[in-house]
Amino acid sequence: MKNILKIFVMFIAVFLLSNCTDDFNEINTKPDSFTVDEVSAKYFLTTPQYRLYAPDRYPYWRAHIIHTDRYSGQICFGHSSSWWSDELGYAYNSGYTDAAWDWLSGYVGSLDNFMKLTAPGGEFENEYMYAIGQITKGLYFQMFSDVFGMIPYSEATNPDIVLPKFDEQRAIYQGIITELDEAIATIGDATATGVAVDDVGDNDIYCGGDLQKWKRLANTLKLRIGMRAYGAPGADFAQTAVSSALNAELLDGESDNVLMQKDEEISQWGSACYGDVWYNFGAGSDWTMSKTMIDLLRDNNDPRLAIYAQPAVGGTHKLEKPTEGAEVENFEMRVEYILGILEDAGVDYTDVTLEDGSVEVTMPENMYYVGQPTRLNGKMSSFARYNFFSKPAEVVINKKNNGEIRPELIMSSAEAYFLQAEAAVRGIGTGSAQDLYQEGIRLAMKLWDVSDADIDTYLATEDMAMLNGTEEENLEKIATQRWIAAFTDGFEAWAIVRDMGYPAELAAGVEDGDIFGLGDINGNYPQRMRYGNGVINTNGDNYNAAVAIQGPDVQDTKLWWAK
Repeated sequence: MKNILKIFVMFIAVFLLSNCTDDFNEINTKPDSFTVDEVSAKYFLTTPQYRLYAPDRYPYWRAHIIHTDRYSGQICFGHSSSWWSDELGYAYNSGYTDAAWDWLSGYVGSLDNFMKLTAPGGEFENEYMYAIGQITKGLYFQMFSDVFGMIPYSEATNPDIVLPKFDEQRAIYQGIITELDEAIATIGDATATGVAVDDVGDNDIYCGGDLQKWKRLANTLKLRIGMRAYGAPGADFAQTAVSSALNAELLDGESDNVLMQKDEEISQWGSACYGDVWYNFGAGSDWTMSKTMIDLLRDNNDPRLAIYAQPAVGGTHKLEKPTEGAEVENFEMRVEYILGILEDAGVDYTDVTLEDGSVEVTMPENMYYVGQPTRLNGKMSSFARYNFFSKPAEVVINKKNNGEIRPELIMSSAEAYFLQAEAAVRGIGTGSAQDLYQEGIRLAMKLWDVSDADIDTYLATEDMAMLNGTEEENLEKIATQRWIAAFTDGFEAWAIVRDMGYPAELAAGVEDGDIFGLGDINGNYPQRMRYGNGVINTNGDNYNAAVAIQGPDVQDTKLWWAK
């Protein structure tokens, strides 16, 4: 009887336990959780995409605005309301430089994670998503290397190597081209990465999941890299890369522009825009449009002038004469310099010398486009009145949740045409250089919504739209138009000046220490950024090896392709 009772009790216990387990499984299944059919690597793509071109405010301010946007010669600090002279960045500052290095060197982790997930044998193996990763990797390493020169590349993502070596730029460029070719071959005729959850679709904020656009982007990037390497020491691979790209489909037409729409709601500590700096700190952090940019647009009747920039606020401003010290004798020279800038811009101003020797300058309000000279020193700031100069257009500096924000420029169809025109002028490409050049201008203007009528007028009447000079003069025009079209992409605009030497007034650097800030590089044009202190302190042997090959770790050491 006792045995029967024990068996009965055990039976009841097992029955209740099994029912409880079934209930437990049901209760602990989240109704909104992902099923196997809903999980995809595409959810790991968006983050590395936006962090490459729109990181959080810390590097966006220090890498983009303080360094590359200003090294490009397109914008300036150093006006009367600025916290800094326009020498900032040209004189080394470890805090700002470290921010740029730390961002770029630390970026690769999230992209590498996406590529490992989609690689053969990966948890979400998908050859097309992996190809997207390879092309994104090419964009990244080209940007990273063009900022610093030799960087960790071949060992950068090897988990077994804690202290990776620095690769020479030639090897990096070759490696990028190899991976681009692999991605192009993988994509072939495919148009999407898959169906349903395997289609990256809207999670791809560069090309919207269009694999053929990705392939055209890859070919255009290969053309950019090949043309930049062309003529550099040991760049025997460059012409092959250029020829291969020219014989393939490139970005073409307005719909092919690779632009990244900005998220207007995301925190500036997740992803930043220019407005997150412009409107958060008052005029102290504001910047002006450069004289080089404004002059090129205004003096060539370029319809982008009123789209890129705002007229100078103007008004009446007093340039106060010091009463003692060494700067008394420099006062008239500095006043004359600033008035000369206004005269060059065609400003109808008046100037009155006051009893104490100060000068009161009055210019019409909101009428003239005036650019600020690049690299003014600290002693010029009180003369470079903020309202003398044009500011960027509102669409460029707009803050979030306050209307349109200009999307990030990844790569444009205009650049594809300018590169083709350059190849034709150099005799390594085919087609009409003039036709290719003018189509590049057309697409560059359409990128900013210039009307067809205004474009047609410019192309028909302006000498800047004609390749009618010597080979070098034609290359200067192509480089200048590329530089103008790269506005808001300081990384690429800066590279164009270093590579092609135009606009020439930027590439020449500055000399007059009474007007300009010579920085740590004696007025030379900056060729690279210095490495971050973190890598110097933790990977010193490989850092020293890189410096021994590349040259001193200073800002005027030329990169491989610029020598």
